[in-house]
Amino acid sequence: MGLILAVDAGNSKTDVAVVNHDGEVLATARGEGFRPPAVGLDTAMSALTATVTRALATAGTPTVSHVSACLANADLPIEEEQLTAALTHRGWGTTVDVRNDTFAILRAGVTEPRGVAVVCGAGINCVGMHPDGRTARFPALGRFSGDWGGGWALAEEALFHAARASDGRGEPTALAHALPRHFGLPDMPALIEALHLGHVAPARRHELAPVLFAVAATGDGLALTVIDRQAEEIVTMAVVALTRLGLLDEPAPVLLGGGVLAARDPRLEGRIRALLAERAPEAEPRVVTSRPVLGAALLGLDRMGAAGEAQERVRTYFAT
Repeated sequence: MGLILAVDAGNSKTDVAVVNHDGEVLATARGEGFRPPAVGLDTAMSALTATVTRALATAGTPTVSHVSACLANADLPIEEEQLTAALTHRGWGTTVDVRNDTFAILRAGVTEPRGVAVVCGAGINCVGMHPDGRTARFPALGRFSGDWGGGWALAEEALFHAARASDGRGEPTALAHALPRHFGLPDMPALIEALHLGHVAPARRHELAPVLFAVAATGDGLALTVIDRQAEEIVTMAVVALTRLGLLDEPAPVLLGGGVLAARDPRLEGRIRALLAERAPEAEPRVVTSRPVLGAALLGLDRMGAAGEAQERVRTYFAT
């Protein structure tokens, strides 16, 4: 029986599972995030190798038949090719498939490789799959590739409006008080100074996204505008992906994943559902909270031609 090495390597953590053809999970392991752009490919691969080695040792095998790897930062075809070569070089499996990690969330939420997933976490991305093998995707490299949204963008937008409200250039908003209060500071000038001088670490800006949602829940107009813009971006990506795959006019799942969407803010989720009802009435939106490594395992089972019972078995494992 062939074995599958399933890898979900995100920016913050990596999950690995060794699964047999029958869907039995033989081993799992968790390691640090996979960030080649930040630390270099060699360093990122060393960290991934440590996690994979632990999983293979627990499963009692040095190699597998197939590696199904869903990796953060595999955003372009050339990056997928480079990462495929890097994983192939490690000799973990006879065959290797590398995809962007958004595909893992999509496959985890559907019973067949058909539908669209939008992930809104630190950033935003969207992919789609069709049973005939076609896919839809976006570069998702940031604002310069046409993307807007995710926790980082939401925090930046909240800071923008709060700063302008504080100095009179913009409309009043409770964000001008809530954002500095989150860091124990008296006002926006103090927060701006702290961010500029590094007294508040730049990475902590992501903490402001939940503050934005809390302010929006009070009915603050500017905060609500930002939330609504996020909903618009999510639905626009989903509708374009559905259209590319010819799924716009037939029932098709639209999976919503990532930390921002998993939090299930009523305003954001309600607006997404309302916009989808207008623009893609046949779409079936639902939030996915399954571990993405499940999707990587299911993609591997798809590749191996495993039976439906195997898919149910691996789903049951990760549901417990």
